[in-house]
Amino acid sequence: MNEKLLATISANNNSDIIQILIVDDELQSRALIKKLLAIYFPHFAIDEAENVPGAIKKVHHSLPQIVFLDVQMQNETGFDLLDKINPINFEIIFTTAHSKFAVKALRYSALDYLLKPIDIEEFKTAVEKAVQRIKNKFSPAAQIEFVKEIKAEKKSPDKLVIPTAEGFLFISVNDILYCRAAGNYTEFHLCNNQKSLSGYTLGYYDELLGDHNFFRVHRSYLINMAHIRIYKRGDGGTIIMNDGEKIEVSRNNKETFLKMLKL
Repeated sequence: MNEKLLATISANNNSDIIQILIVDDELQSRALIKKLLAIYFPHFAIDEAENVPGAIKKVHHSLPQIVFLDVQMQNETGFDLLDKINPINFEIIFTTAHSKFAVKALRYSALDYLLKPIDIEEFKTAVEKAVQRIKNKFSPAAQIEFVKEIKAEKKSPDKLVIPTAEGFLFISVNDILYCRAAGNYTEFHLCNNQKSLSGYTLGYYDELLGDHNFFRVHRSYLINMAHIRIYKRGDGGTIIMNDGEKIEVSRNNKETFLKMLKL
């Protein structure tokens, strides 16, 4: 953990300690998170709750800055807790062992989550990102409302949240022309000539946007099929997008691509 970052946060919050709350109905899960925090983030003060009523009391008592929140807890959900807290002025790292739809909803919202069993590197990355957001005073409130809407509608949303250096960008999926791989980042090209860089990989968005008529024409490009202007036949072929960008189609993907075009 970056000591300079911790020191800056401490100064901003008039405290030497980052307050953590772990909300999970499984004792083993809470114990594992506490153990990982003790090993990798020993500066943190830890509290815990096994259900929503207990968590509400702890939120008001210990004023946590980061909450590890289980998605499903017996007959309750983590969102039941968030519905009862206003304002939400802490960072949230969701944890879940199941519910494919809940995971997808969290991905669309760009909120951090950890799949059980928890991967150590993913755990450290999620905590460090939360600490960075505390430093930059980002608020998760808009993202929380967004993911509640997704879960209420029970379908893939028509909007996507992209984490940026300045905060979060909410965009319409229909406004995405294409996504281009930039190392371990993804560059979004939008209809209004705007570009945005996300810290997630192209493979991440390939999985997420497949239900929205997006296609991975080769390893560096994920395109919105609705924004193709021209397709030129060739070895794999060349696509010209509505903004004039020329994109090659890999030979391996040509057959599937033509089927999607119904050619």
